[in-house]
Amino acid sequence: MTPIISVGYSSERQGKPRPNTAAVKPSNTSKAETYFTLCGITCYCELCFLKAAAIMLTALSINNYRSILDLKVPLGPLNVITGENGTGKSNLYKALRLLAETAQGGVVPAIAKEGGLDSTFWAGPETLSRAMKQGEQAVEYTVRQRTKRMKLGFATEQFSYAISLGLPVPSSQTMFGQDPEIKRECIWNGQVYRPSSSLIDRKGAMIKARSGRQWQVISQHIASYHSLFDQMADPVATPEAFQLRETIRGWRFYDHFRTDRDAPARQAQLATRTPVLHHDGRDLAAALQTIIEIGDKETLFKAIDYAFPGASIRIIHHADSRFSLEFSQQGLLRPLTGAELSDGTLRFLLWVAALLTPRPPSLMVLNEPETSLHPDLLPALARLILHATKHSQLWVVSHSPRLIAALEQHPDCNAIKLEKEMGQTVIPGQDILTTPSWHWPDE
Repeated sequence: MTPIISVGYSSERQGKPRPNTAAVKPSNTSKAETYFTLCGITCYCELCFLKAAAIMLTALSINNYRSILDLKVPLGPLNVITGENGTGKSNLYKALRLLAETAQGGVVPAIAKEGGLDSTFWAGPETLSRAMKQGEQAVEYTVRQRTKRMKLGFATEQFSYAISLGLPVPSSQTMFGQDPEIKRECIWNGQVYRPSSSLIDRKGAMIKARSGRQWQVISQHIASYHSLFDQMADPVATPEAFQLRETIRGWRFYDHFRTDRDAPARQAQLATRTPVLHHDGRDLAAALQTIIEIGDKETLFKAIDYAFPGASIRIIHHADSRFSLEFSQQGLLRPLTGAELSDGTLRFLLWVAALLTPRPPSLMVLNEPETSLHPDLLPALARLILHATKHSQLWVVSHSPRLIAALEQHPDCNAIKLEKEMGQTVIPGQDILTTPSWHWPDE
């Protein structure tokens, strides 16, 4: 679970105190006067600023992206995304990754890699009428009533963020006429957007930030392919942009551990302290040794013994500063090297290293973690995932009934089953009471 954070906020930014937000004194004060209160202790250090950024998402909103026409997803400490093939689980995952790219300066290149905006836009009509859904009217193109935009956003109890992307105005002056452009970005206080709660607003090339009851122009010439996070990174002048950027940068995605014959995890690797496992698992031995030295080594050894009774691991330190892994199993006369491990055994050890990280992120996203694992290992994997929820918000996309059933027993599990309706991804049974309240800034 994310630690309870109580953070004060100066009245300089919005004209009144706001609980649960980053605290900043007027801009003429020193950086050291930025203060935070974690668990009742007031602190002035940058470390606590970054800890304060570890906030939990309460909702994800997606509009006009691939199979998602309009979807608002409630989120909790543990989110388990399920559904049949083709229902949109991967699109939900990709949308979250696109949001992560906004803080890395890569959202426009990421869309280009997906084939550009024309490829990522919702392929159906602007709206699906009741007659269309009931089969009384054919699904056909109609004259658009609104400008075509792809929109992504998320909410937290502190700050929320939305981005809107579209195509540029046609021009003969450039060969990049199909490049996506960032049309609108907004950061606001709380979970629901209202004009009065807006803190930072970007329209086209202009960025404005609220200063008391007035707006201050921060930039008038930001490039259409740059996010406001590229422009605004001052923890004193614009603390909400800084906090959200650091929060998003801390999200961690695992969707492709290499376990093939030539996988780096099977080989001895040059090693340094590794509190965060690489997304492809290349530094497995170093990550495990880091957990043993500065992390929760007891849980590590218990997890391996629970999955493989009587088994243990040992990290070998070679003379050339490389680390390799040895796996001892009951009944064998010698330990197995990384090259000898089965795909399933190696993949489970990779999940151990990822989920027991000594540096837990605010959000960890696991895409089909059951891949290549024997069903008997799934209860052990579920125990690891549930242990990780003590320190991080978890998002798990899975096809495995056994893993899903084990995770759904947790009281904080938020099970989200996706279905397809007239080509669009929906959450069946979602109504006004179970749909998060959300308003796009450009509507």
